[in-house]
Amino acid sequence: MDEKLAFAPASELRTLIATKQVSPVELTELYFERIDRLDSKLNAYLTLTRDEAMESARAAEQAVVRGDELGPLHGLPISIKDLEMTKGIRTTGGSLAFKDRVPAEDSIVVERVRKAGAVVLGKTNTPEFGLLGETRNRLGDDCRNPWNVERTSGGSSGGAGAAVVSGLCSLATGSDGGGSVRIPASFCGVYGIKPTQGRVPRYSGTSAPIVANQTSQSGPMTRTVEDSALLLQVLAGHDSRDPSSLRDSPPDFMAAMDRDIKGLRIAWSLDYGYAAVDQEVAAVSSRAAQLFAELGCSVGEAPLSLDDPFDAFWTIFSTNAYASYGGLLESHADDLTDYARECIENGAGVTGAEYAGAVGHIDRLKAQFADLFDDYDLLLSPTMAVPAFPCGKNPSRIDGKDVHPFWGYLPFTFPINLIGHPAASVPCGFSGDGLPIGLHIVGRRGDEETVIAASAAFERAQPWNDLRPPVS
Repeated sequence: MDEKLAFAPASELRTLIATKQVSPVELTELYFERIDRLDSKLNAYLTLTRDEAMESARAAEQAVVRGDELGPLHGLPISIKDLEMTKGIRTTGGSLAFKDRVPAEDSIVVERVRKAGAVVLGKTNTPEFGLLGETRNRLGDDCRNPWNVERTSGGSSGGAGAAVVSGLCSLATGSDGGGSVRIPASFCGVYGIKPTQGRVPRYSGTSAPIVANQTSQSGPMTRTVEDSALLLQVLAGHDSRDPSSLRDSPPDFMAAMDRDIKGLRIAWSLDYGYAAVDQEVAAVSSRAAQLFAELGCSVGEAPLSLDDPFDAFWTIFSTNAYASYGGLLESHADDLTDYARECIENGAGVTGAEYAGAVGHIDRLKAQFADLFDDYDLLLSPTMAVPAFPCGKNPSRIDGKDVHPFWGYLPFTFPINLIGHPAASVPCGFSGDGLPIGLHIVGRRGDEETVIAASAAFERAQPWNDLRPPVS
């Protein structure tokens, strides 16, 4: 019964709590028991908030007993990625430089999660400042993959992915600036969606420097599509503290779950015209894409051939990192990871002309995808070019081709951050050695509903929530 509860969809747990069949207290105690027993193998959490969580759980239980109006996440134990500021709770950002930081404010994401009634279990592991597609930092051991603890869980929301799939929380918040929700979702075998740029406001407190946010979006990571729709409904919506947040009212993501997808026009691309892809990943994701034809959609080859967009991404991404963290090059240089220092230093050297050129490249990229979505409703591809690799051993060759170890394994995710479209990773199968493989579903800008509808239809046809990793 305990395992059944730990892996039950959050939407079902919410009903059990509201009807007094399950207590938020016993549910919170269950997740802490599992964390105590299993997380030493995974390092999914950086900080636990046991006392605060139990206090919140008791208050949630009393609200149910009194018959109070309950929020959409009432009593649900949730994990928060450690890039989100949490008032009164240590927030490291995955950095040794901030190992003892305790913010005075919550980020918007945490504000909304708390207001919706969730119980915060703790802060999940992340690479330093979210600057890497795997989860390693100088605070401790790498975050490990529950399917094989020698493999990476991905990043930068690697702790969230590992915690969700191993049953160490009912829901998790992640964030995605170059794939950081979708990478661990694919590697760990969970569902994750990066919303449209601006759908979820990004604000981390008054002390943060004012920097343009061109790529990063918070988003849910869950065991089911419905749970992500539930959490996204809570997170989405304009906030004046983020001037770039979308002003229109969020769609009804929960209603999209039941939308008929027959007749959707779907484009399939194995490589976006430039990527190297592992043969097993190619085979599994190709079969998954063709399942949509059986569901009544038309599936055709995407007329998409990108010039390598990484230089443009790296120019924008590293310059923004320098704007946010450049002062650490002097004050905490010895505390920084090698990859954080490289990223920030690269941003320090970007010229105005180089930045303008990158913005121009992105405009061209947006136009290419706009042309594609004139003719198609969705774009499918593999989420990742490879299954999860050994911790710290990024692939330099994929399918016999040389690739850059920093980004060669994630060629499908970061271009979608540059254009701002919504995209999800759906678990679609396994490699021969038992590692999850994800299918990438990209929608039109602003159209999370169709991404969710397609994801839900795929889940009904090929469910995954009953699959358990060895560490669970």
